[in-house]
Amino acid sequence: MISSFLADPTFLEDMVRILFVFVLITAALILSTRNIASLLTVYAVQSLLLVLIASSLYFIEGNRTLLAIAALTLVSKVLLIPIFINIIGEKIKISRDLKFNYLEPTPSLLVSMGLILLAYVFLSGFFNEFILSKLFFMGAVIGLSLTLMGMLVIFSRRKVITKVIGYLTMENGVLLFGIFVADLPFIIEILIVIDLMILVLLTTILAIGLDSTSEEYHQRLQTLKIWSGGEEQ
Repeated sequence: MISSFLADPTFLEDMVRILFVFVLITAALILSTRNIASLLTVYAVQSLLLVLIASSLYFIEGNRTLLAIAALTLVSKVLLIPIFINIIGEKIKISRDLKFNYLEPTPSLLVSMGLILLAYVFLSGFFNEFILSKLFFMGAVIGLSLTLMGMLVIFSRRKVITKVIGYLTMENGVLLFGIFVADLPFIIEILIVIDLMILVLLTTILAIGLDSTSEEYHQRLQTLKIWSGGEEQ
């Protein structure tokens, strides 16, 4: 029964379209959620949705690289990164990010709707000369929209840890866009490099300022640089 569904491209394409909707819902939740643990859960769910999308595309196309992308995403984004942040967050006892820069959750959600429309209009013109199926065009639009919504998270939230989740959301958007448009082996290489960079960034943030706002974080970082310079002298 299940194998017959997996062999039906129409069913799989419909499932991918449904997953697109849930991806946008998780992005909206990341924009508006104040609880850090909930943010991490939503990010992990969003990453899991990307795993399901890549796996579904594998059954449609038969490209084994999609399975590698799904496995890498599952290990790094669904398991390692959320667990890493959550463990340290519990030790520091930070639980909520109540402050917003410039945009509160409701205006942010309205702006995100405009970003989705902008992504659709932009890609409609960009891919006008290319032969692209509706599913792959929709995947590119959702991927670009998710990237822009991740940028909006960085712009609107104050805590450094929340901004990091914005960066991670942007990466998910780039990954989703690349799955439908770019060369897949190249995506794996980029994904590994970005994950390593994010882990280094997280290590730095966890060391000197997970619970701080961006302004406090930069002050602590500057203090650390001055202290390191003084030690060398």
